[in-house]
Amino acid sequence: MDFTSASASKYLRRLQDDKEHLLGTEADTCTYVRAEGEADEPPAYDYRATRERIDAIDRAVLAVRHALHGFNQRTVLPESGLTIDEALIALAQLSAKRDRVAELRARQPRERLREGYYGAAGAPVEYRYANYDVAEAQADYEALSDQIAALQLEIDLANQTQVFSVDLDVAEGRA
Repeated sequence: MDFTSASASKYLRRLQDDKEHLLGTEADTCTYVRAEGEADEPPAYDYRATRERIDAIDRAVLAVRHALHGFNQRTVLPESGLTIDEALIALAQLSAKRDRVAELRARQPRERLREGYYGAAGAPVEYRYANYDVAEAQADYEALSDQIAALQLEIDLANQTQVFSVDLDVAEGRA
């Protein structure tokens, strides 16, 4: 079966939903209660069939995730020259850097501190000064935001257009 990264993510979500549904149904039907003397009417439940279906889902998830990780390691983004895997790491690093710069750009070049203890009369007014150029921090923030957006768009394009294959018949034990 052919996937894009985006379609693989949707397929994995569907498999997870199917598995959760099976497990929920199993939880509801694997035991039952009856009163003494009441007719024995257990709910429909097949232990072996349920286990086999969950195992098949797990094999399919493993195959698709493995193929997706390989796709991310092999697919080079044309503009940045990074693999998708490297780009995802770079995004995390750039985001952390931007978060720190956001704090620095939010400062005023000069901030008045609170007056002395309990507003003591005659206490000198103190100021905190930025020991860097706040405008430079603002420019760095904007540049980092642009880098992040460009890298995200490049990843999004690859995730929507680049295709990889997974043999689900083998994954589900049908080959």
